[in-house]
Amino acid sequence: MDKLRIRGGAPLNGSIRISGAKNAALPLMAACLLTEGTLTLDNLPHLADITTMANLLAQHGVDMVYEGGATSCAQRAVNLTATTITSTEAPYDLVRKMRASVLVLGPLVARFGQAKVSLPGGCAIGTRPVDLHIKGLQAMGAKIELEAGYIHASAPEGLRGAEFVFPQVSVGATENLLMAACLAKGETVLINAAREPEITDLAHCLVAMGAEISGIGTDRLHIVGKPSLHGARHRIVSDRIETGTYVMAAAITGGELELVGGELEHIQAVATALTGAEVVFTPTDTGFKVRRANGEVLGVDVMTEPFPGFPTDLQAQMMALMCTAKGASMITETIFENRFMHVPELARMGANITVHGSSALVRGVPRLTGAPVMATDLRASVSLVLAGLAAQGETTVNRIYHLDRGYERIEDKLNACGAQMERLKGD
Repeated sequence: MDKLRIRGGAPLNGSIRISGAKNAALPLMAACLLTEGTLTLDNLPHLADITTMANLLAQHGVDMVYEGGATSCAQRAVNLTATTITSTEAPYDLVRKMRASVLVLGPLVARFGQAKVSLPGGCAIGTRPVDLHIKGLQAMGAKIELEAGYIHASAPEGLRGAEFVFPQVSVGATENLLMAACLAKGETVLINAAREPEITDLAHCLVAMGAEISGIGTDRLHIVGKPSLHGARHRIVSDRIETGTYVMAAAITGGELELVGGELEHIQAVATALTGAEVVFTPTDTGFKVRRANGEVLGVDVMTEPFPGFPTDLQAQMMALMCTAKGASMITETIFENRFMHVPELARMGANITVHGSSALVRGVPRLTGAPVMATDLRASVSLVLAGLAAQGETTVNRIYHLDRGYERIEDKLNACGAQMERLKGD
């Protein structure tokens, strides 16, 4: 497996272009199954998870034509045409690689009346059941059976509109039911729906495809089903998690970065917390700049929450930053119960962290020290990269295939701003 070797201690200065959001691109790609027309997605990131979704759609029979550079986040686009679907089964070998693969379930059942989708895989960060996806589709008239690790869904007469209340906020279930409702007969109301920018982006794309959706951006979505949708062209929103990650890269190294295409309003909870930690944000014509205010970062407390709260996908990065902050901070994880697996690895680099259940007390240390560490999941892997950038000496991050799932050309982007990172090919 590939590794990253990082020599730390250099402040990062320069500009980084933010890629299209992985968590927006995946449901948007699945949305192509809702129409015979061509869905064109601009600003498509070049990531392992995007490749996995592309392979899944291809085995369904979706025709894909790429535009622009193969690795250019600013120019890359894909034309997705699902005129002829040859299979409504999403097999285990593909779905096991990425939990978002379950997002084909709603569109397949809505348009074709049937689907067989493997129970999904993904990062090992705790239980993320698909029961809300299933219950929502059942409320819309689908017959669901679980057998031999597969979800068997059927609705031969089509789905019908329904009112569904999410007992807890679920991004994936909101996306799946939102797409399914666009082709259901009648009206659907999704209550306590997730409000993440990626869901808003999906809703805007669906509207461009002919869907009728109101309440976009709120926790109550109202959808009037249509007999069919048509093709459209849509630009994927910028990646707020990548944006937040590079915000913390600037802060942890004591440099200044301009994040081109970054949307401050999409990371407002992060910006609020970091402003209290003495980090300064300055809007620019193309994004914003970020730097320390007075030469050091102060410890602050954060708690992960559904949007617009502090994102769970930035918790590990925030912890890495707090490891070198002045004072102590308390980081509380409320979304996933097993998302502190990076703590032992940070401790190997000299971090002072004590975990109490769902909270971690982080006492800042003067400096971290480079060490060999192991990535356990996507966001944990990038927290170790951040720690390595600030550490004294050399850090080797192993198992970076996690990193390649969610960060486009991370070595190129950071090295262009003064980092010293090198990818070492595995055996």
